[in-house]
Amino acid sequence: MRSITKKITAGIGTLAAALGCVVVAGPPAAADGKWCNNSVCIKTYDTGTYLGRVEVSVTNTNQPHPISARVWTTSGWAANTKVEDVSAFRTYRDQAYPQRHFPAGTRLCAEGFRGGASVGLPCVTLTN
Repeated sequence: MRSITKKITAGIGTLAAALGCVVVAGPPAAADGKWCNNSVCIKTYDTGTYLGRVEVSVTNTNQPHPISARVWTTSGWAANTKVEDVSAFRTYRDQAYPQRHFPAGTRLCAEGFRGGASVGLPCVTLTN
């Protein structure tokens, strides 16, 4: 059974590489919490599959950069945060407000941008 699982996992990775896709795995979100990837974090405040507010934070370096983020779900909802010019080392924070229930298994992702470059992509799966 383990060899079959390894082959399936390897096959998915090979297929994703061939298609130029990035497969991002993440933990389930059965309750509110915070998930990070590199310089970007997403924080939820609601339980289960309802999302009222999602906070995105992006850590800046000690250089001036315009910073922003994009938040989306695999069920079709998406929002862009405001762009803020940050001139020193600090954390940019903004919120998105889905204010809806999503089907169990929906992925919530946020990609942060510093100076136009992606600096992290945390994702989490919403569960009941």
